[in-house]
Amino acid sequence: MKNLLDVSAPAKLNLFLHVTGQRADGYHLLESLFVLIDWADTLHFEKRCDGQLHRHDLGTALPAHDLCLRAAQLLQDRSGSPWGADISIDKRIPSGAGMGGGSSDAATTLLALNRLWGLNWTKSQLQALAVELGADVPFFIGGENAWVTGIGEQLTPIALPAMTYAVVKPQASVETRLIFTSPELNRQEPPLRLEALKCSPLHLSRAELENVLEQTHNTLQPVAEHYCREIAQAVSWLQQRWAHARMTGSGSAVFALFAWDTLKNSLLNSGNAQSCAYNESFTDLPPSFIGRICQGLLSHPLKDWAS
Repeated sequence: MKNLLDVSAPAKLNLFLHVTGQRADGYHLLESLFVLIDWADTLHFEKRCDGQLHRHDLGTALPAHDLCLRAAQLLQDRSGSPWGADISIDKRIPSGAGMGGGSSDAATTLLALNRLWGLNWTKSQLQALAVELGADVPFFIGGENAWVTGIGEQLTPIALPAMTYAVVKPQASVETRLIFTSPELNRQEPPLRLEALKCSPLHLSRAELENVLEQTHNTLQPVAEHYCREIAQAVSWLQQRWAHARMTGSGSAVFALFAWDTLKNSLLNSGNAQSCAYNESFTDLPPSFIGRICQGLLSHPLKDWAS
């Protein structure tokens, strides 16, 4: 195997995010419901025989030593693989959004190079590396929508209905460090009882999911709005149209449950309802904001790439 082309790295949304504590080492303890969506980057991998690792940006330029290269280097070092790779990234997920774009690229890199280099590492082995790279990376390795606790490494797969989300990203972003170091951040949210979300197996209907959204929020949002007024503007814009608008992750992207029944019947009956949804939904979006209708994914496209 010499090449792996058009490999997907999907984004995620935090349907809620509560901060329940802080460890002695400074890491925050979280409780969240992560869902995969079809807004995705595309990566291409070509095996090199000289052991070198190179990244090529096909769109937006990334930092010189981004999370993707760090993931490749970490896997190469720990596995002792003599192989290298050319990694090309077509970046579509906006940066500074709280949608896990960099973490998803890193997870896809681990999964793809594990296959390209013939390492045959298990998913649990890759997840152990993922924890070293960032709190969101283990989720993307896991490959399923999940109830997430700890610092992001404790995953409980949860089956969710196929939902549609309206996602809006303001141009401005907030540095994650500012939010987590703010004295205004509530670090003592009471933990939710997992049993309240139906366990063994975990499965939520649309009505149950909406009930969860009504009882939850994003702890980081008030602090993020303090630093970035555009976040509050985006939330207000969405809330006027659809339900449960809130920020994802540390922002600045926000989302809401998209209701198809808010569109005119003529649009739904047209030959290209998805395209009409795009055009109808974001015609009056504030300048410099970007909006997209996203489908929730039932699982990661690379879910079965590691056992």
